[in-house]
Amino acid sequence: MKNKATPMPFYLVSLMLLLPIALGAQEAAAFFQQNCASCHTIGGGRLTGPDLKNVTQRKDREWLIRFMVNPKGMIDSGDPYAQQILEEARGVVMPAVPGLTPETAASLLDLIEEESKLPESAFKGLQITDRPFTQREIELGRQMFTGDRGLTSGSPACISCHTMKGLGGLGGGRLGPDLTRVYERLQGRQGLGAWLTAPATPTMGPLFRRYPLQQDEVLPLIAYFEHSAQQGGQDTSVALLNFFFLALGGTAVALISFDAIWKWRFRAVRAPLAQGGRPRGET
Repeated sequence: MKNKATPMPFYLVSLMLLLPIALGAQEAAAFFQQNCASCHTIGGGRLTGPDLKNVTQRKDREWLIRFMVNPKGMIDSGDPYAQQILEEARGVVMPAVPGLTPETAASLLDLIEEESKLPESAFKGLQITDRPFTQREIELGRQMFTGDRGLTSGSPACISCHTMKGLGGLGGGRLGPDLTRVYERLQGRQGLGAWLTAPATPTMGPLFRRYPLQQDEVLPLIAYFEHSAQQGGQDTSVALLNFFFLALGGTAVALISFDAIWKWRFRAVRAPLAQGGRPRGET
């Protein structure tokens, strides 16, 4: 008698069918957080880029996918809606996102549609107080920037790659841009907070995915950057000039030291040779 194959339970069949969809949604959410959240919210208001809530009701999916994959190409083509987006972003062109294929863009639109239906999206963004910052918060942010106060995740201090006006001494690093006016460039607290939470540059993105800032660290940094912007100006070249003179002085000291050592060695070798060349009997 042949054994009949036991049919697979319905819930297992359903789970197997839904699993790829769930994994796709998770990947889209992670991609959005890492690459989009620094400039966009879903229901949290405009940052550098527009609020994406119900974006598929404003423009058809085909157009949106083409824009997401190649925003500069769409703008350069003279497309009216792309030009409107550029104008609203005050001339900031959305960068091409590495790894953003048409398929990934379609998954992101699926995510945005689902999040738009919720009373509050997970991508609403960091909601930041509009009250005036205290001097203590500003000072705490300065300490975090300079590394005098370590960050919880262990990430390097901002000063490692960036400089700010008024740091004194040798100033900060030059790998990244001067952040004296970053508060203005990112259009205020919300945009700056989103960027600090999920920076999307090729250098900062991978680093801060491993060592993210904590929410209680973001606010003091915003306070410090806002205060810096209110003071005006940019970092001057004094720090670089100081570094130049310090290096020049160090080089001069090294050359003088080497000269003294060489003269001493020369005399130490020449004296025995001179003495050895005298006729015997001479003193």
